[in-house]
Amino acid sequence: MKQLEAVIFDLDGVITDSAHFHYLAWKQLAADINIKIDEAFNETLKGISRMDSLDLILAKGGREQDFTLAEKEELAAKKNAHYVELLKDLSPADILPGIASLLEAIRTAGLKIALASVSKNAPMVLAALGLTDSFDYLADAAKITHSKPDPEIFLVAAAGLGVAPENAVGIEDAQAGVEAIKSAGMKAIGVGTGLIGADELVSDTSELTLAIIQKVFQL
Repeated sequence: MKQLEAVIFDLDGVITDSAHFHYLAWKQLAADINIKIDEAFNETLKGISRMDSLDLILAKGGREQDFTLAEKEELAAKKNAHYVELLKDLSPADILPGIASLLEAIRTAGLKIALASVSKNAPMVLAALGLTDSFDYLADAAKITHSKPDPEIFLVAAAGLGVAPENAVGIEDAQAGVEAIKSAGMKAIGVGTGLIGADELVSDTSELTLAIIQKVFQL
């Protein structure tokens, strides 16, 4: 019988907004190789892996063929170094509105909580936010072979919690993430506007409640 057992969260734009840090890090890296990107272009990088993001940036600058795989890995590592440096300023004050109380409510209701983030820095981000103990399972981004919208990371998160995908609700702020949740066979809540296919949309995290999660699960 179908029963709500778990809630699976994306990180950027749902738990905290380190998306701006990603943008600044990519902008710096792109500038280093004479490619200009802006915040509108950065929207296309949301929810996808570091290497896939780099490929999009290189394509934008017409430089897809200019780097070997080893050189691309070096560029991705350089971007990550920029990002990690920026993360030093992250603190519990950067948890998005309503999220800390929502995590508590989910825990009090006896539900399990997992993180499905493609960021290899996710454990470091949670630690900086003081939220490590709020999660029962973190999907290991280093072991994920397919980026969102592939459902792999949400399926891995559900398996890590020991719950069937249909007994979980996923929360995302990116179109690729919403598609990944739905492909995994879960109900999806989208944070933000214009997300197609979500079972429920909220304009921002302050509107997320346990009641909404329970309502969406029953749809």
